[in-house]
Parts: sequence; structure tokens; C-alpha cells
Amino acid sequence: MQSGGTLNGATVTSGGNIFALDGGSASHISLDGSRSADLIVESGGAVDTVSASNSAGIDLRGGTLSNVTLTTSASMKVESGATVTGVQVNNTTEVDIDAKSQVSNITVSNGGTVDNTGGSIASATIESGGNVSVERGYSYDSATSSGGYLNGTIDQCIISSGGTLTVGNGGSATNVGLQSGGLIDFSTLTYDSSAKYSYDAATYTLTVTGSGGTASVTLDPKTSDIVDGQQFDLVENSDGTLAIETCFLAGSMIQTPQGDVPVENIRFGDNITVYVDGKTETRSIIWAGKAHTTVRPERSDDEAGYPVRVLKDAIADGVPYKDMLITAEHCLFFKDRFVPVRMLVNGVSIFYDKSITSYDYYHVETEQHSVIRADGMLTESYLDTGNRSSFRQEGSVIMLGGKPRTWEHDAGAPLCVDRSFVEPLFRALEWRENSVVGAQMPVETMEFTDDSDLHLVTDTGATVRSMRKTAHQYSFMLPPDTQSVRIVSRASRPSDVIGPFVDDRRHMGVAVSEVHLMCAKQQFNITSHLQAEKPEGWHETDWADCAWTNGNAELPLGDHLSHGKMGILSMIIRAAGPYVVNDQKTTRIKTKSA
Repeated sequence: MQSGGTLNGATVTSGGNIFALDGGSASHISLDGSRSADLIVESGGAVDTVSASNSAGIDLRGGTLSNVTLTTSASMKVESGATVTGVQVNNTTEVDIDAKSQVSNITVSNGGTVDNTGGSIASATIESGGNVSVERGYSYDSATSSGGYLNGTIDQCIISSGGTLTVGNGGSATNVGLQSGGLIDFSTLTYDSSAKYSYDAATYTLTVTGSGGTASVTLDPKTSDIVDGQQFDLVENSDGTLAIETCFLAGSMIQTPQGDVPVENIRFGDNITVYVDGKTETRSIIWAGKAHTTVRPERSDDEAGYPVRVLKDAIADGVPYKDMLITAEHCLFFKDRFVPVRMLVNGVSIFYDKSITSYDYYHVETEQHSVIRADGMLTESYLDTGNRSSFRQEGSVIMLGGKPRTWEHDAGAPLCVDRSFVEPLFRALEWRENSVVGAQMPVETMEFTDDSDLHLVTDTGATVRSMRKTAHQYSFMLPPDTQSVRIVSRASRPSDVIGPFVDDRRHMGVAVSEVHLMCAKQQFNITSHLQAEKPEGWHETDWADCAWTNGNAELPLGDHLSHGKMGILSMIIRAAGPYVVNDQKTTRIKTKSA
């Protein structure tokens, strides 16, 4: 179709192509790509109402396209200067949006993906299984033979449960409706235990900080599931699985004045038995919720989502009176304190039940956070720390929103994760193992080493091994013009190499104190890792003269090795290891609505 030409109601199959050139138009086009079928729209062309399926392709080299539906592995490329409005992307289809192009009114779902590298997206809905990414892209102007980078943007975007918005390098997201179960993936940030976020309720700005820097988005309070005092979960998965929860599995028996009742049968207004200063009282349920999770086996056991099975009699004779199934962060009550059950897992009488990989779980909440009894074991009721919207209410609703509570101010008893308190409990339960029927055989699944495999990687990607080392000092010869290095080593979590009773799940590499760079007969002291604002990959520490890496930490060197100068970098390693062999985990930060 050229200037003045029109086409209406065509089906293209078996290698056919439609070209809409300058001044040409087409409408009601069906592309069946069983044997390749393509629509090409040049600058000045216009096409309306298109369906594409079975690997069919749409290439917008300019012009306009409206009301397009992509299914079954179809693809669309939106090049510089092109405009698209009204797009349905689903069922393993792909859309690439180049710099200086515009897309509006787009819905992405069910395996559909959209990559926006420098263009703009307005009014988008990301439904379950859909993924939209925004980042920087390169734009080339053939008329001027010049180019440059442009930042991709998305505005007025709703992320429904199971949908994912990925904000990459240079990407911008504004007026985002983050709904319960929706995810924002900050792909330039690396997850570690120091990852944190802040939320400015006045400007609706959500800022996330992790290894790699800081990124932010602005939320739309009208379309987001947020309340006053909103909190968010930092997670590592893309399927909506909660990283930290406290809940019961179906079949858990909750003590009530009328006897024990399965947790799944408890509703708003029911009375349950609580314990205050060792005495029983009756409190009413003000909220009961249910959610579903699927285990992510590639993660560490305590973060994968496996339920913890506490065998009958594992705590004491008759406690619990039957096997108890709870999530890893659920707290048990000992000596007037709450302790997360993950810190008591011994692999024998208390262990992760890996036969259960998908399950429903339940919360029951009283007006005050309470000590309750489940399966004969003292434990906790639900404490709303901001994740209520992740659960479905069973029955009538009495409370909506409200300010989330905290362990510091609202808990029915103190939360205690101190090793001095938890390890004796762990050892006492370990001592009972032989008297527990059905106890597992202990399995040693981890291999340990003291070899840190310490080396450097330069800013050009070269690997540098030590040319000399003593018990604590390593020396490396650096090539000319090296401005920074990464200190790379094995890294493991103290909770793995010491025991789960240590509440430190950071990946620890090596502890570095003094660092010196010798160059041109001069010595320079490198101290960036000891400053309050550390480079990426360093943990905070109580040691003023030493800092731990996470196994891959950046160390800036400045321009001391410029103009062809070589140098020797020496560093003192205060501590290292032991390490779990092959325990290297690097994942991206994702934020989900809590």
C-alpha cells in the first residue's frame, strides 16, 4: 500500500508480507505465521486492527499502528519514530521498543514480554505472567550520522498480582500502581543482606538500595495497594513468593475455649485461647487470612519457602502432640521470648519438609499480638507488619488498612535471635533427637573449605592472582591504567558454616583491613572500604579498621596507575572462611507489594 492505497480485511499466511508505505493504510489484518508472515509499516504508513499469531512478525519502521493483538510467539519491533496504541501482548509474545518510539494503552500477560530501550510507554497494565522492562537505549540519526543514548520511560502503569516491571539501567517508572503480588525488579542492583528500601509517603517515591547503587520509582496511590505506614518485602523471586512470612499450614490445631480447631476453619469473630504472663485468657479473632506459595528450590533452604516440620515430641514429651508444619519465619515461644523456628532446624527432629513444594498457609490475628497454642506448642498469632494485602480474607472484614505494627512496639513478647539465647535451646532440642519417633537420619550435605580462592578482577575484566602471600598479607601486580579492582573470593553465610542459631545470613567473603598501592616508588593508602559510605560489595562492620566483602567487592584505586604505570597492591586479610564449597549466590533485587 503506497500513497492513497488501502487494504481492508486480509489474512496473510505462508510467507506473505504486507507493506504499508508513506500514505498507504491497512485495517483488519490477520497474520498467521505458521510459515512466516510479516507486516512492515514505513514512515507515513497507517495500520489499524491487527492480530498476529504463530511466530508472525510486525516491524514498525515509522508510521502508526493501533489495536494490535499478539499471541502464540508473535513478535513486534517498534523502531524510532513509530507510534503504537492499543496493544495486547500475551502467550509467549515479544515486543521490542526502540529509542524515540511511543507505545500507549498496552496490556501484557501470560508469558508476554516487552523490552523498552529508550522509548516511552504510557498507560500500561502488567497482568499475571507479564513482564515489561524499561532501560536506556541507543538512537542513531542517519540524517546527521550521529547518535546518543535515551532513557526508556513508563508512566501510569498498573502491576497486577503475578506481573513484573523491570527497571534497568537508565529506566524511569512513574505513577506505578503496585498491587498485591506485583513485582518491581531493579535489575541493576544485586541482592545481599544489606539491601534496604525507603518510602516517602509525601511524594510516593519508593527507593531501593543494594549492591550496585540506588534506584527509585514513584507510585500511584490511587491504583496501588498501599496504606499509611506501608512496608514492602525485598525478595529474590519473580513469581510472587514471599521471602519472609509467619504462618500456619492447613491442619494446624489452634487452642480455643471449645477445644482445638483447625486453623483453616477459624473465622473473624471466633474466640481463641491466649497466654498472658502464663495465664490463659480469651481473645477474639479480628482478621483471618489465607495465601498460597510455591517453593523456589534454587534458593537456600531457609529462604526457598519449604515448610518446617517439627516432629511430635520434638520440643518436650507431648509438645507438639502431633507433627507441626509452619513456615521458616514463624516464631515459637520459649522462656518469655519468641524465636524463629528456622534458627532451631537440626535436620533430625526439626527439618525442612522438601516433599511439600506448593501449599496454602494461614494467619489468624487477635487485637493484640498474642502467645497462642498450636498443636500443643506455644507460638504466636499474626503480627501485621505491613503484608496483610498479600492474603485473602476468609469471611467478613472488620479491619482494612491501618498502620502496620512493629516487633519493637506491638509484639506480645520480645523477639530474640541472640546466639547466647538460641544456641542453648538448639542444643537441648538436639539432645532430645534420639527419643523422638520418626526422627530423620542426619545427612551432611555441605562440604567445607578454608581456601578463600582470593583473587582480583580488574576494571577491564582481567583476573589477577597473588604474586606473593603470607599468612595474612596478599600482594598483586596490577597492569597499567587500572582504576579499580574487584576483590573476589568464596563467600558463605555464618548461619550455614556455624549453625542456624546464628542469625547472620549475609554472604561473607574476606575481612580486609589495610590496603596499600605501591607505584613509582610511592605508597598510597587505599581506605574507601573503611569509610561510612562504602563501595559496592562491602558489609557494614563494628570494626573501624576492617571491613568484610560479600565475595565480590569493588575497590576504587583512582588514577595512580595512569600513563602506563604498573603497581603492586597489598592487602591485609584479617579473617576468612570457613566456606561452603560452591556456595555462590548472586541475584537481583525485586520489590513486591507487601
